[in-house]
Amino acid sequence: MHSYDEPVYLISVVAKVLNIHPQTLRQYEREGLVEPSRTQGRMRLYSQRDIDRIKLILRLTRDLGVNLAGVDIIMQLKEKIDAMQEEIDSLREQLKMENSSSTIPSHKAVVTKNNYEIIIFEEE
Repeated sequence: MHSYDEPVYLISVVAKVLNIHPQTLRQYEREGLVEPSRTQGRMRLYSQRDIDRIKLILRLTRDLGVNLAGVDIIMQLKEKIDAMQEEIDSLREQLKMENSSSTIPSHKAVVTKNNYEIIIFEEE
């Protein structure tokens, strides 16, 4: 079994699996939407992560009618959101570690709303 990020799939295999023309994959690469790895012989190799990204691109273009410029913006925003979520998770873990070593004053509360935690600290 290959790891999620291991580049193992040739362009012809990816095109066949996704039912698209290899030229479409080349266009996505030219547009900077996907960056497959290259062998020393310059053959493109795609990972499962690349394939999942292409599936998202296809969903945006085919099902939602987004053009490639819009897809690029959406993908950039998604990457920023993912990075911010990682930072939030890291900060949340740090806060959890700090809180476990000390007691929280009773005038502080944690309120959960939607899928986000809102931490309210009253001024002292």
